[in-house]
Amino acid sequence: MSLAFIALGGNLDCPAARLLKVMGELDNLQQTRLLRASSLYRTAPVGYAGQPDFVNAVALIDTALPPQALMAELLACEARHGRVRDQRNGPRTLDLDLLLYQDRVLEDSFVTLPHPRMHVRPFVLVPLLEIAPDCVIPRHGEARALLAACPDRHDARRIERTTFDWGLHTLRRMGQGLVAPDNAFSL
Repeated sequence: MSLAFIALGGNLDCPAARLLKVMGELDNLQQTRLLRASSLYRTAPVGYAGQPDFVNAVALIDTALPPQALMAELLACEARHGRVRDQRNGPRTLDLDLLLYQDRVLEDSFVTLPHPRMHVRPFVLVPLLEIAPDCVIPRHGEARALLAACPDRHDARRIERTTFDWGLHTLRRMGQGLVAPDNAFSL
C-alpha cells in the first residue's frame, strides 16, 4: 500500500457538498482507504476571474493502485460528477489532482508527480498542511516554507462547519448510515 495526497476542488453546483461526498467516494475506490480529509477552503479563481470562488480540500489515502491507475480512477470520478474540460482554468463541478504518491517523482504522458504547480498554490498547500504539517514535497522542499513564500498565502479561507463527517462515514461503511427504520415513511 502507498500513501497518496489528492487535491479536490470545484466551483459549480454546490461544490462544498460535492467535495464532502467525493471524499467518501475516495474510500470506495478499489484497494483504497481514506485516511484523512482536510477542512474545506474558499479561494478566488486562478487564471480566469469571471467565475465563482472555488471550494478546495486535500485528502490522504492509502492505496494499492499504481499512480496511473489511481489517476484514471480520479478522472472517472470527475466525469461521473459532470466535469467538462472546455476552458483552461474555467469553472468546473469537480477537479481531482494527484498531488503526491509516496515520495515518487514521475513524469509521463499521463501523470506528473509531484503535481507540477502544487508548491505555488496556497489553495493546495493550506489544506495539505492541515492534515500533513510536516509534509515535504519532492524536488521543492518543506510545504510550510513553500506556503510562507507564496504572496497570496492568506487567500485560502477555511469554511466553518463543513468538515467530513467521520462518524457518519464509519456508519455507512458498516452499512448503518442514514438507514431509515422500516416504518419511517408510513402515514
